[in-house]
Formats: sequence, C-alpha cells, structure tokens
Amino acid sequence: MTSGGQLDEPALEVLYVRLEKPLYNVVYRWVWDSGEATDIVQEAFVRLWGMRGRVRLETVDALVYKIALNLASKRKRAQRTWGWIPFEGWMGRSRESSADDAMAANERERAVREAVDALPEPLRAVVTLCAFSEMSYAQVAEVLDIPAGTVGSRRNKAIEQLRAALEVEQWTP
Repeated sequence: MTSGGQLDEPALEVLYVRLEKPLYNVVYRWVWDSGEATDIVQEAFVRLWGMRGRVRLETVDALVYKIALNLASKRKRAQRTWGWIPFEGWMGRSRESSADDAMAANERERAVREAVDALPEPLRAVVTLCAFSEMSYAQVAEVLDIPAGTVGSRRNKAIEQLRAALEVEQWTP
C-alpha cells in the first residue's frame, strides 16, 4: 500500500492472495458455478484496481466483497436456470459410500442448495458470508452496510428458515 493511502500493485497482490479463496467460497455459494465464481472474483479485483485511487485502505476488504456480491447478484438475476452442482463439503459425504448412499447425499445436497437459494437475498447474503468468508460479524456488517447486531439476527433467522425447509433439528453452517 502506498504511503498516500491508496492501493498499489503489490498491495493488491497481497490482498488477492489473502481473500481469493474465501471470496470464491462466498461467490460460489451465490452462483453455484465454479467458472462463474472464478470470473466474478477476478472481475471484482479488476474493478477494485480500476477504482484504486478512491479506495480507503481500512475498508478495502469489505469493498471487494461488496463488489463481488453485486456482480454475483447481477449474474444470478440474468440467468435464472442453472445446472445442478453439488453442494460440496456441507454434507460430509464419504468417497467410499455405496451408490444408494451417494444418491441420498446428492439429494440432500440438492435440498440444501434449494433451501439456501430460496432464502430472501438479505438472509442469504448474511448466512453465506458468515459461513464461507472467514469474516467477523462486524466485517460482514460493513460489507452489507447493516449494523453488526443485524448480522446476528439475520443469520439466526436464515438458519431457522433453513432448518424448517430441511426439517432438521440442529443445523448450523
């Protein structure tokens, strides 16, 4: 970062290395397409670089998440039909499972994906950021321009709706 408080090329590279994976995880859960998620993350950093003269260093993390979520939301609205992509990692499927087990796991993954997609966008944004971005409630609040307390209440409401949709007793992303 330059002494003038603006984002420079080495600082952008450090930021990319630090945020690329958690940002990808959030965007992937938004668009459910690996290629799209990769493109959105790259585009978010390109846009960040384009506005580097106006970037406040203390809010750069929140800004890149905000850019990426806006891009993901626009793409999602533009294409309402997606192919099926497994919701890897949340269901803990074993690689040695039988065909029946694999089929049941795929069905559960589809149900989770549909339940997350059915959440209202403000709840989906909070639960996705909390689960996959490695950010604190305060950082999520900054990304979404909401109070930190609202992050917790929206996350709890989202989990409650997901539990109801999935008919499970205890589930926490």
